[in-house]
Amino acid sequence: MKKSVIDTIKKHIENDFVLEKPKDNSFGHYATPLAFSLAKSLRKSPMIIADELCLKFADEVIFESATAIKGYINFKLSDDFLNIKATDAIEANLDFAKGQKEQTILLEFVSANPTGPMHIGHARGAVFGDTLANIGKHLGYQITTEYYVNDAGSQIEMLGLSILLAGQDRYTEIDVKWPDEFYRGEYVYDLADDAKEAFGIEIFSDENSIPKLSTWGKDKMMDLIRANLAMADIAFDSFVSEKTLFEKWDASYEKLKSEDGVYEKEGKVWLKSSEKSDEKDRVVVREDGRPTYLAGDIIYHDDKFQRRYDHYINIWGADHHGYIARVKAAISYLGYESDKLEVILSQMVALLKGGEPYKMSKRAGNFILMSDVIDEIGSDALRFVFLTKKSDTHLEFDVDLLKQQDSSNPIYYINYAHARINQIFQKSGKSVEDVVGVHFNNLDEDSRNLLFSALLLHEVLEDAFESRQLQKLTEYLRNLAASYHQFYNKHKIVGSVDEDQLLKLSAMVATSIRVGLSLMGITAKSKM
Repeated sequence: MKKSVIDTIKKHIENDFVLEKPKDNSFGHYATPLAFSLAKSLRKSPMIIADELCLKFADEVIFESATAIKGYINFKLSDDFLNIKATDAIEANLDFAKGQKEQTILLEFVSANPTGPMHIGHARGAVFGDTLANIGKHLGYQITTEYYVNDAGSQIEMLGLSILLAGQDRYTEIDVKWPDEFYRGEYVYDLADDAKEAFGIEIFSDENSIPKLSTWGKDKMMDLIRANLAMADIAFDSFVSEKTLFEKWDASYEKLKSEDGVYEKEGKVWLKSSEKSDEKDRVVVREDGRPTYLAGDIIYHDDKFQRRYDHYINIWGADHHGYIARVKAAISYLGYESDKLEVILSQMVALLKGGEPYKMSKRAGNFILMSDVIDEIGSDALRFVFLTKKSDTHLEFDVDLLKQQDSSNPIYYINYAHARINQIFQKSGKSVEDVVGVHFNNLDEDSRNLLFSALLLHEVLEDAFESRQLQKLTEYLRNLAASYHQFYNKHKIVGSVDEDQLLKLSAMVATSIRVGLSLMGITAKSKM
């Protein structure tokens, strides 16, 4: 809708301009300080320019009025224009607020090590990434989602060792010597149980079986991770194996050398990352010839950029902040534009239950499992609450509050507005199809403001996606639901003179709630 307003104004001027929404709705739906920016070139007072521009806009059917106030121009949209937009939106249903973009984006998120179940920290990045992809695709961006499987390196070997030791502890007489580092938790014993069924008890007597158990255990963990993600309706377009990519290390290494991006010192190979804004150079090959963790990232990003997307987004845990500069340095030395990589950080989550810290999962060791929280509050509540704050800020919430069936629970409050509208239609004995063709005529100020708010979804989605601040969508839906509840309590709908108009207005509100929630991976409730 904002684009329509901009296009109309541009018919009369050639300059770029700012279009704002006034804090006070009584001034209008939009306002612009355009006259002030034109004052110097036109050598006129902003107030005179504003008056002249208002005369040009007077005949535009999109506006009910265009008024000048101290050099500012305020626009009120006409009922005719709002009616066309509402009709189109209601008929579009879940396709409302769709767009079309040319940009291709490779979005990588979660990428948790396949050494254990998904914990609540992983879940935040998973929900954010999936919702960002949903919104971007809805707006027309061509987005591919990807999970980078860290299946090479010491953590996978440690998984195999942990399964072996758990099996020895449970099924043999071997005096287990536990190392300083190994994976703890009942899930490791569950893996040992499954390994016994798959390979027989004798596998725990052979230390040479660690590589076999490592690969097998990694595959089992990836199955579990996929299942954990599916609980929150999250799936990926592709999975990329770090182990497979290491076959391309020599080619990536040669690229780094050709750009003078590496050097040898103390028997190691170093990346010249300090020359690319990193605080120091980083080791990419150890003394024994084994590539480091950073080398895996280098190969992966070489592979990514070879696929020629317009833009690349990584969602990393906040503890990976220090990796950004070194990875971007490597991308530059590989011959690519490092500015095409965007890294979004996801902060950890603190959970409470009844005001007390949420108990760690015995099964996982020292973590709160994503699956446990979903079992307790449901996927909808989990997804919603994880999107209520910027991803790079600390998030704390009490699961008990998300079980409340009242306005203190935001997802309940929004769903109740949608269900209430459905109930109103049932009470009226009419369907959305019966009123979608009704023309808005002489709407009062409350109705027009609510209708305008419901039509803003596309602008909200654009802003949320471009700023990567998805909490703007949750805030919008909560405010829209609150506005509707207030409107319902103030105005009689069924049986009123304007029943059909108000039903159409209600249908418009329901459409925006339904679409907004669906992009967050939540199905709006029609009955509560």
